[in-house]
Amino acid sequence: MAAALEGLEPGEATAEDAAERPAVQAVGSGIGTPSLLAGNQLNLDLYPGGCRRLLHLCAQQHLQLLQVEFLRLSTHEDPQLLEDTLAQVPWSLLRLRSLVLKGGQSRGALGACLHGTLTTLPAGLSGLTRLAHLDLSFNKLETLPACVLKLRSLDALLLSHNRLSELPEALGTLPTLTFLIVTHNYLQRLPTALGSLSTLQRLDLSENRLDTIPPEIGGLSSLIELNLASNRLQSLPASVVGLRSLRLLVLHSNILTSVPAGLAHLPMLTRLDLRDNQLRDLPAELLDAPFVRLQGNPLGKVSPPPVSPADTLQVPEMPRLFLTSDLDSFLVTPNGCSVTLACGVRLQFPAGATTTPITIHYRLWLPEPGLVSLGPHDFLLSGVLELQPHGVSFQQDVSLCLLFVPPRFRHCREVVIRTRSDNSWSDLETHLEEEAPKRLWARCQVLHFSWFLVVLRPASNACLVPPEGTLLCSSGHPGVKVIFPPGATEEPRHVSMQVVRMAGRELRALLGEPEASVSPLLCLSQSGPPSFLQPVTVQLPLPPGVTGFSLDRACLHLLYQAPPADTWDDITTQVALELTHLYARFQVTHFSWYWLWYTTKTCVGDLARKAWERLRLHQVNLIALQRRRDPEQVLLQCLPRKKVDATLRRLLERYRGPEPSDTVELFEGEKFFAAFERGISVDADRPDCVSGRICFVFYSHLKNVKEVYITTALDREAQAVRGQVSFYRGSVPSEVPQEAEAARQRKGTDALWMATLPVKLPRLRGSERRGRGAGLSLLPLNLGDAETGFLTQSNLLSVAGRLGSDWQAVALNLGMPYRELQRIRHDFRDDLDGQIRHMLFSWAERQAGQPGAVGLLIQALEQSDRQDVAEEVRAILELGRHKYQDSIRRTGLAHEDPTLPGSSASQPPEPAQA
Repeated sequence: MAAALEGLEPGEATAEDAAERPAVQAVGSGIGTPSLLAGNQLNLDLYPGGCRRLLHLCAQQHLQLLQVEFLRLSTHEDPQLLEDTLAQVPWSLLRLRSLVLKGGQSRGALGACLHGTLTTLPAGLSGLTRLAHLDLSFNKLETLPACVLKLRSLDALLLSHNRLSELPEALGTLPTLTFLIVTHNYLQRLPTALGSLSTLQRLDLSENRLDTIPPEIGGLSSLIELNLASNRLQSLPASVVGLRSLRLLVLHSNILTSVPAGLAHLPMLTRLDLRDNQLRDLPAELLDAPFVRLQGNPLGKVSPPPVSPADTLQVPEMPRLFLTSDLDSFLVTPNGCSVTLACGVRLQFPAGATTTPITIHYRLWLPEPGLVSLGPHDFLLSGVLELQPHGVSFQQDVSLCLLFVPPRFRHCREVVIRTRSDNSWSDLETHLEEEAPKRLWARCQVLHFSWFLVVLRPASNACLVPPEGTLLCSSGHPGVKVIFPPGATEEPRHVSMQVVRMAGRELRALLGEPEASVSPLLCLSQSGPPSFLQPVTVQLPLPPGVTGFSLDRACLHLLYQAPPADTWDDITTQVALELTHLYARFQVTHFSWYWLWYTTKTCVGDLARKAWERLRLHQVNLIALQRRRDPEQVLLQCLPRKKVDATLRRLLERYRGPEPSDTVELFEGEKFFAAFERGISVDADRPDCVSGRICFVFYSHLKNVKEVYITTALDREAQAVRGQVSFYRGSVPSEVPQEAEAARQRKGTDALWMATLPVKLPRLRGSERRGRGAGLSLLPLNLGDAETGFLTQSNLLSVAGRLGSDWQAVALNLGMPYRELQRIRHDFRDDLDGQIRHMLFSWAERQAGQPGAVGLLIQALEQSDRQDVAEEVRAILELGRHKYQDSIRRTGLAHEDPTLPGSSASQPPEPAQA
């Protein structure tokens, strides 16, 4: 039982649940739905109303209850109803051996597993004299119920994800306990009687608040596995070297400064995990041992000198920095600091994180496929944050918080921070913190710097498979399990699973078959050799509406895909499908993706490929609106279909334009571009503009919007210019499709063309025919500097042409006195363009040579609600920086410095493999 219970999560089952379940006999409950009573098992945790069903069966005194040995009951019930139900268990289920009272089957708005309502147990449960397995995980227990301590036959006790702050001394009186799990609680100390559990083989106390371990732990003579990870331990008692049966000792993510040297001589020890501690010196036997993991320790580094109590009173308060640029740097000293960046990032450097001052460079990159690592079913929630120097090691964990807008969370999804290290991407342990209804922080701890981003992914379950075998279950889909027999692997290997659902109505619409249905899509992956030494059993729930008794086997298909290929193969005839009432089981020797289909159609593999694409496609509409006060300003946006109406209601106060495009479908991270046609072109040189085409990358949970300025070479004095903007899939090709070519491609399934919307530049009025800057004589002027970017006279003229009647608000936010504005209005009382240009250039001439002038202009534009012009200024600066860096590299005037943004070491990583 011990091996089968490893790594249990919400909704998981014990090893007994993996055994063959005979056909379910329906027993009328009298409340509308039959209870699931199968042989000696009673499973009431997958459906609502489980307590009422059990009470009904007890009231009927059903004879089959006398045979029940395994009971599963959800604790997401009314507390009083749950208490009344449990009070009946000792009287009605006399042979009960396994009792599972777990929460975690439901998820909250943020995708986290919800705890059940269980806070205690009725005293009568102590009468379950045969009970060997008790699972109380994911509840609200603050103390261990007294009845548990009277269960003399108890073999396995699972208490993870509760609110326990201590364990009673009487726990040591359980004579047969071999398996104890108390992870993710609030334990601050352990009872000394714990050492009396001479039969205990596996003890997991990870994710608690323990700072010491009692020396009596050395009395656990039968202990095989001990997990104390993610606590606050600074040392271990010397008695741990007496655990002669110990094979696995996990101590990572503590603050250990030393460990007993005798650990190297434990005869059975095959793995010692000491990662992410404060170990500076270890005995040679441990340093050279192949079974010891030591990453994240400051081995060989000199400890800082001790600080006397008198000195501690003079330690200055940790500095707090608030930075307003998306490309900047700051200094971190050994005193630590708290940093808030303009791009929605918080960094907390604890005191002692670095022994010497270090300059941190940061930059927020726009997401693009070459920089972003996404799986087939992942969604991007943030931009890409780069922190430099890459790979720099800190003495203590640095807290990193990334701000994102909460998405519409789908069932069984979770938010993680993803980072790049050693040319590969990995997910960090992430915690969510809510600041406001529409502002969430994703927080993690890091020991080195690289690229970071926030991703919404399907909920992932993972475990370490030992040679003895284990059981892996899905936390969101309790019926999905993988059973590893003994001997499946020689060395421990990590395995993980993700489960993705497909809505039944989408499938039926795709196939045109009312009875068609599919199981959840199962994605399995593993480390180590590609194949297992023994067949591994996979269990999938049968498609909805199908049972083992009613299905037609000719319509049931098991499909298989091996990424990165996008083809699905029907392997039904190549495996032995074992069917129960609710599940299908089959055996495999290597991992891939598996999907059960129930359909009368043929060529199921092609249908599965289309359905898999449909899972990943987003239905969107494209809009092109022109600002009412300035028709040369065009807003281009790609919107999810459900958000179009609300967005247009908000925008149409300031913009006008045609109806949105017809619905088109895009993949997450798919590139597309906008091309202005029929005499219209883009007016400004932009980093995202290639050959006059505006480039986009679609991310469903980010704002896919850009504001551009357009112009024309045609004569607007004679008549208005009626042009258009067309949207095409992919990157900008060397030869952009001509309008005639696009028309021929519109109906093709793989057409580049997606939509075309009209754009109109009205005929110029008399006051506008003079053109920008006519009669204007100004000295050459550059605002800023070449390295950080500057605005030329031409750039300022472009900005002036966008301001319109907002120029006075901009002037006041620039700090110009109101009397000067009155004088400008009087001097240029019949010339609005003259008022704007004179205001902007007179301010710029006074700022020449002053640091921060461009930043002040951007801030004034934003304060005046002209975010569009502020973004244009940022784009001009970014383009200038790129050109400056390229020029000095071409001329060889600068050497490559990997610590500075803009060097080759700071370029985005190579395209990520999904």
